[in-house]
Amino acid sequence: MSKVDDIFVTMCQDIMKNGFSSQGHDVRAKWDDGSPAHTIKKFAVVNRYDLSEEFPILTLRPINLKAAIDEILWIWQRKSNNTHDLNSRIWDSWADQQGSIGKAYGYQLGIKHKYRDGEFDQVDRVLFDLKNNPYSRRIIVNMYNHNDLHEMNLYPCAYSMTFNVTGNRLNAILNQRSQDILVANNWNITQYAILVHMLAQVTKLQVGELVHVIADAHIYDRHIPLVQELIQRTVYPAPKLIINPEIKDFYGFRVEDFVLEKYLTNPQIKNIPVAV
Repeated sequence: MSKVDDIFVTMCQDIMKNGFSSQGHDVRAKWDDGSPAHTIKKFAVVNRYDLSEEFPILTLRPINLKAAIDEILWIWQRKSNNTHDLNSRIWDSWADQQGSIGKAYGYQLGIKHKYRDGEFDQVDRVLFDLKNNPYSRRIIVNMYNHNDLHEMNLYPCAYSMTFNVTGNRLNAILNQRSQDILVANNWNITQYAILVHMLAQVTKLQVGELVHVIADAHIYDRHIPLVQELIQRTVYPAPKLIINPEIKDFYGFRVEDFVLEKYLTNPQIKNIPVAV
């Protein structure tokens, strides 16, 4: 059976049983009707996924892998901060009339910085180091730029990646300041698992572990019944990820270069309310 489903179920059970409730406290997020969106949360949740064993996508409910990949390419490959470059509407709530989300995410990755080896943006620096100095302990990407926070429509949630090569395995740590567990947990896991696969393929490495660190892992009050139902579902075997082996350039990947074989899932949960 899929290990990622087991990790998800255990995490949700722990949050609901042992988490801290924000009831009685002021909260920023609101529901569409203006009501405060309270949560139950755990601090510093850490989950580990061995990408060499399986591709970590939930079978408890379907995850739209194509849309998830399109978003990760939007940020890491196109380095865009404009929703007009994205093929979904998931960022519309944080975009202005021109489609901009401000100086966030892809904008930060596209800024060039001077290094001893030359001038690179953060993504190109990762590619350079993985190819030329793979055992470096300094392969880090950070999108939480305090100088630009006032010009971001949403502070970055998944804000940094640390890459580490052990033997010929590419490992990564994804740091996230906050996460809506029902809506975004496995969405982000599948995205950054894809990113590790992409980087490994173009740098001739094998995939290793993806470690996900969530500072504030929360379940919204109106999501609790949905999560309770979700984690009682049948778990299916993990699907197999197939990547076009012809792609040798990080910027050559397209959404259609990724296919899941034998992806069996339970039905989708419809009309999940999203707090903003």
